[in-house]
Amino acid sequence: MAMKVLIVNTSYADGGAAMAARRLKDALTAYGVEAKMLVRDGAADVADATVKTLPFRWLALWHFLWERLVLFVCLHFRYDNLFAVDAGISGNDITRLKVFRQADIIHLHWVNQGMLSFGDLRKIFRSGKAVVWTMHDAWPSTALCHLTLGCRQFTTECQQCKYLPGFETATRPKHSKWLARVWRRKRQLLQHSGVTFVACSRWLEGEAKASAMLRGQHIVSIPNPIDTRIFCPGDRQEARRQEGLPLDRRLVLFVCQKVTNPYKGMDYLIEACRQLSDAHSAMAGEVSVVLLGSHADEVARELPFPAIALGYVDDEQRMARIYRAADVFVLPSLSENLPNTIMEAMACGVPCLGFRVGGIPEEIDHRRTGYVAVYRDAADLARGLRWILYEADRQQMAQECRRKVMLYYSQTAVAIRYTEIYQRALAQKHFNL
Repeated sequence: MAMKVLIVNTSYADGGAAMAARRLKDALTAYGVEAKMLVRDGAADVADATVKTLPFRWLALWHFLWERLVLFVCLHFRYDNLFAVDAGISGNDITRLKVFRQADIIHLHWVNQGMLSFGDLRKIFRSGKAVVWTMHDAWPSTALCHLTLGCRQFTTECQQCKYLPGFETATRPKHSKWLARVWRRKRQLLQHSGVTFVACSRWLEGEAKASAMLRGQHIVSIPNPIDTRIFCPGDRQEARRQEGLPLDRRLVLFVCQKVTNPYKGMDYLIEACRQLSDAHSAMAGEVSVVLLGSHADEVARELPFPAIALGYVDDEQRMARIYRAADVFVLPSLSENLPNTIMEAMACGVPCLGFRVGGIPEEIDHRRTGYVAVYRDAADLARGLRWILYEADRQQMAQECRRKVMLYYSQTAVAIRYTEIYQRALAQKHFNL
């Protein structure tokens, strides 16, 4: 069935959702689907006719600033959680754009921070187009937040929110009425939308199905795709020579957009390394830690092992080379959906280590493609790191990592599953008409 798909995401380049949306467009195109991408940010200089940017940049910027201002007031003029919540206050009407009218299927991804408002979403749902919405975090299933971090309010109704002022008080905070209004508006918006929701992990699928916001909705899980031609095994020593990394040490790799992000768990990696350094003093002469991401130099000096801060890297070819140089990839996140970085490392044949949280246990098969540590347990993280570096069968694990990625996360495997979702959504839309 011929179909035209429009992928909508706030950004073209920044964040995991942008990367996943971009890779999906490429995967669908390679599979023969006509796919285009509509973004607000980061595509002005992109030489790709299939990528479109919102017109009237000043208006798009106004929507972003206005929504942040309203939320800033609701947060009692506090900055700490300003980007942890979204309320669909202001956004852009994309239904009038030619690229929207030409599409058969509107595939929403991460559309927050002034990209689409509740009103804009309502127009999309009423446009007659089939709509698929990939969930890169919990926001479609909660009133405001992207990361629930153990909160279960969304399973009934978000009556209090840990991100809003007054949550710590025993009495109902002043924001409770506003929070209730946001919940009702969002619930009414989604109740009869006909949207097919796709979670990037089975864990997030379960969370979405437990949400009172999405009760009765069609929810499935499909992982993000990866280009296994770019992210593939290679000569480790040659990769190290090209990157100027030590040839004679065991390299531990940590990658994230901002190394100091507390949710990425750097404190736990530091503590795990300290425990290993205390228990096995020889490791200090054998192990180095490679840090990839902004602010990496701020963290490097806190590690007991020699650390190499490479800064932020956005070139995929170079990223793949750095993965190949590593002996183990560690991501001790405190909250995750289905991390692209673990997928990338495994595609390069690198075993991975992370906590048992979110979709990480779906990616890492314990003691087969890496090690899944007890949540927030630095001692178990240390055991896993020691096991991968000194005890595991490196060649066998590399083969298992690559095999799993090819089976579940390759462009073709994911494109086939999404095509089936699109066909179902189109058939359901035509049936309802």
